[in-house]
Amino acid sequence: MPNMFDDVTLILTVSLIVIFSPFFAKIFKLPTTPIEIIFGAFLGYVGLIHQQHLFDIVAKFGFLYLMFIAGTEIDLKKVLKTPMRLMKMISLYLLLLYSFAFAFSLYFSFGKIFMVLLPLISVGLIATLAKEYGKTPWLVLSMTAGGIGEVISIAALTLVSATLEFGDGIGLFQTILALILFLLFMVVLFRSLQLLFWWFPEVSIALMPHDDNKEQDIRLSMGIFFILLAVMLYLHLELAFGAFLAGIFIPTFFEHKNGLPEKLSSYGFGFLIPIFFIHIGSTFNLEALFINGLVVQALIIAFVMIAMRLVSSLVFIKEVGIKNAILMGLSHSMPLTLLIAMATLAYTSKGIDEFNYFALILAALFQVLFVMLIIKIINLRVKEKVTT
Repeated sequence: MPNMFDDVTLILTVSLIVIFSPFFAKIFKLPTTPIEIIFGAFLGYVGLIHQQHLFDIVAKFGFLYLMFIAGTEIDLKKVLKTPMRLMKMISLYLLLLYSFAFAFSLYFSFGKIFMVLLPLISVGLIATLAKEYGKTPWLVLSMTAGGIGEVISIAALTLVSATLEFGDGIGLFQTILALILFLLFMVVLFRSLQLLFWWFPEVSIALMPHDDNKEQDIRLSMGIFFILLAVMLYLHLELAFGAFLAGIFIPTFFEHKNGLPEKLSSYGFGFLIPIFFIHIGSTFNLEALFINGLVVQALIIAFVMIAMRLVSSLVFIKEVGIKNAILMGLSHSMPLTLLIAMATLAYTSKGIDEFNYFALILAALFQVLFVMLIIKIINLRVKEKVTT
């Protein structure tokens, strides 16, 4: 049982990782997330980080807050206004992703759960690319398609969670029924709020005033977040789905507070979310790197996930051209946060074994390293052509 000295060491170590990870990320020109995971793995291996109940709870909350932040990236009104022609392309793109996932899972004998894991899309790191490359055509398309893809991915997360918990019996049927009824209720609620704020725009201003010295915007955001978590707990549905939907409320109904998502994100990525990734890293045993076939398995998973997105993204050639289509496919090849979250859920629910859990974490890191490098090379070549 850890003593007080161990707990103090844990707190200090986690604090130092949170403080210094951005500096190392800047040095290696990588997102902060993989740096946090690597530090968590290394310092966990040498014994400076151990599993502790409060650490586990904060990490779990960090994951839920991450899903909440992912939801704030999606403005439902803008998604619903997406042109039908583009929606058909996005639908075909997603259909191809899941078809490839089905084929590759069978070919490589990955297991059924990989049919859901391989096509995951997360817009988390796409926002990082937007900060570096600006609102280019491929990134605008990436956010639109990625937002729709992430909604499907989160729904898949909920169904997989229920399947792993209840199997294929009556419990699964009850969960699916509860999910359908909940989604119908959310559709009615979203539509009702849309009409309310359209007829009475002063209501949204009163809830989140422009001149806010009492942080009402943060209070309301957190209130929505916890209310939906409570609802999901009561319905025995995946908490991450509730957190994600809570995030969607913010840009959809309070567009006058356009700086709020960034405000919420700054808090999350400055405190709670890094603890989740440090915790993930600490669960990865570095000795696993020497397990026969692990690195090869991770490389195969990474290659498959990148390849299937590149091929599927070719459906957008007429829309944005081949270069932008390829860049868009690459930007979707880093579902780091969601992939690790799903892998953790599958592992804790005995849906995958330890070998595949470690392989998925490694694959997630490989994807970030490879994709960031390839995108940088393509953009450098484009700049060279422009200057010449």
